[in-house]
Amino acid sequence: MRMAIEEAKKASLIGEVPIGAVLVKDNKIVSSAHNMPIKLNDPSAHAEINVLRDAGEKIGNYRLNECNLYVTLEPCLMCFGACIHARINNLIYASDDPKSGVITSNLNLVDETFLNHKISITKGVLSEESSQLLKAFFREKRVKN
Repeated sequence: MRMAIEEAKKASLIGEVPIGAVLVKDNKIVSSAHNMPIKLNDPSAHAEINVLRDAGEKIGNYRLNECNLYVTLEPCLMCFGACIHARINNLIYASDDPKSGVITSNLNLVDETFLNHKISITKGVLSEESSQLLKAFFREKRVKN
């Protein structure tokens, strides 16, 4: 999770919302990424999507079985759907997202029976550090505007 937080800091430095993600397989980092929708003019360029795309290329398969995804913020609907499609084993996230999180904050998609893959969820890992990054980012944005 510390590496995901470092990725989040990279996002903040380029004016993106500070969210970072790291994908691990067999205790080895496969890929790390951060938010880049503004830079790439791509609404899907969330940290989770970026790390899944890169990992899929590196592994040579979109199915990322036996992989663990660490992310600094509870995933949105799009990102959680991509995690299911990629067959991620474990999703570990730092902070809840009361605006668009779909794991526990707004929806509880993890327990939905219609999903064809179940992901093990762990939340709250380095939550305070992740929350502080987000708060500082938006506080600075408000001051600039």
